[in-house]
Amino acid sequence: MTSALKEVPSNASTPVLNQWDRRHSWHPFTQMQEYCGLPQLHVERGEGCWLWDSEGNRYLDGNASVWTNAHGHNDPEINAALKEQIDKVAHSTYLGLSHPLGAELGKKLADLSPDGLTRSVFSDNGSCAVEIALKLSFQFWQLSGQLDKRLVVGMENGYHGDTFGAMAAGNSGDFHGKFSPWLFESRTFAAPVCEEIDGQVFEADASRSLDSLEKILEEDAARVAAVILEPSIQGPAGMRLQPNGFLKEIEGLCRRFDVHLILDEVFVGCGRTGTMLACESESVQPDFLCLAKGLTAGYLPLAATLTTERIYEAFLGPFDSGNGFYHGHTFTGNPLAACVALKSIEKLERLIGSGQLEETIAYFGRRFAAAFQAHPNVRNLRQRGLAAAIDLFAGEGRESWELNDRVGMQVCVEARRHGLLLRPLLDSILIVPPLIISHEEIDFLFEKLEAALDAVMNNLSH
Repeated sequence: MTSALKEVPSNASTPVLNQWDRRHSWHPFTQMQEYCGLPQLHVERGEGCWLWDSEGNRYLDGNASVWTNAHGHNDPEINAALKEQIDKVAHSTYLGLSHPLGAELGKKLADLSPDGLTRSVFSDNGSCAVEIALKLSFQFWQLSGQLDKRLVVGMENGYHGDTFGAMAAGNSGDFHGKFSPWLFESRTFAAPVCEEIDGQVFEADASRSLDSLEKILEEDAARVAAVILEPSIQGPAGMRLQPNGFLKEIEGLCRRFDVHLILDEVFVGCGRTGTMLACESESVQPDFLCLAKGLTAGYLPLAATLTTERIYEAFLGPFDSGNGFYHGHTFTGNPLAACVALKSIEKLERLIGSGQLEETIAYFGRRFAAAFQAHPNVRNLRQRGLAAAIDLFAGEGRESWELNDRVGMQVCVEARRHGLLLRPLLDSILIVPPLIISHEEIDFLFEKLEAALDAVMNNLSH
């Protein structure tokens, strides 16, 4: 051990940053052997829908910084709110204390949500929001004397996060299969079939899915605590869509068999599908609603699990009853994050109320369809709201690619050379821009993605 700290340069060069990154970082959802062999990119600043790296190169953020960014980077209104709050207090515990912004945010979320969702439990991220919903459901049934109700039913290909409860409730074998021996028991029902682009539905069938769930509930409702799903769009599954009316049918089955409905709106909430919440388009009232990602517009970690007075009141009692909900996080209800959420919601209400978001989504859908509907290397494409995906394939009469060919990753690395940042899901490309993206930026996005795709396919054919 050295006797003095090593001096660290305040403005390290990009080669030095690359070296430090390779030696000391372990990036999420990343095979580091692959990562260390690819060109590295250090994002240094942002403005609107654009990001700049440490070399001064500009990129359109086609990933909304992992689906969080709503109003663009470096938004003046959010910046001003954050600067005002940081001069007051950066953090104060929410354990046994409150603060004005926490109280205001709880009220605002209750006003925005379906009738009956009156209580918010704050946490730090979407996985924790789901964990809280699961724990509240389990404990509610214990307190109600129904001790056998501890089974969770999730939808095929469901992804709810990477903590153990969230993994158990999901069905993401590629992500979580290695941990299956440690996961609690759960059941899975089939996902519906739906293909939609630019508001036009090409195929929709929910019958198999609904029959599958109904059969599980008929057999096991006495043991089922909750049904959980991502409404409207299963994002991490590759933007898999659900037909209109599907969520209302799910709600009906949950009410009929007396099981909780947990809606994971971590991705689809806060404007991503065109409305503030995805569930409001079908007037669905869940027992638990999980929000994160866009809640703070890509600024700070904050999540909320909303629930009802019925759930809340079951936990009330004298201290010695042990009924309280003993779950919390150090940064629960952080004032800086709460102030950002409030300002972001205010801006979202304007964006939605003015019709601007609806118009942007319509243009996005048209340009997406025009770019890829007839592309020879695109097998399937899906789009709803400001979320889209294309599935790549080698082309008619050609052999399929091997997993290690990493064609989706090749396209995304090539897209960087064209000034566009995206993330692949194996050989699918997911497209999730900030909500305030302009028509010109949408044109840029699809032109550069098409150019990157063509460059990679041309190289693979030789």
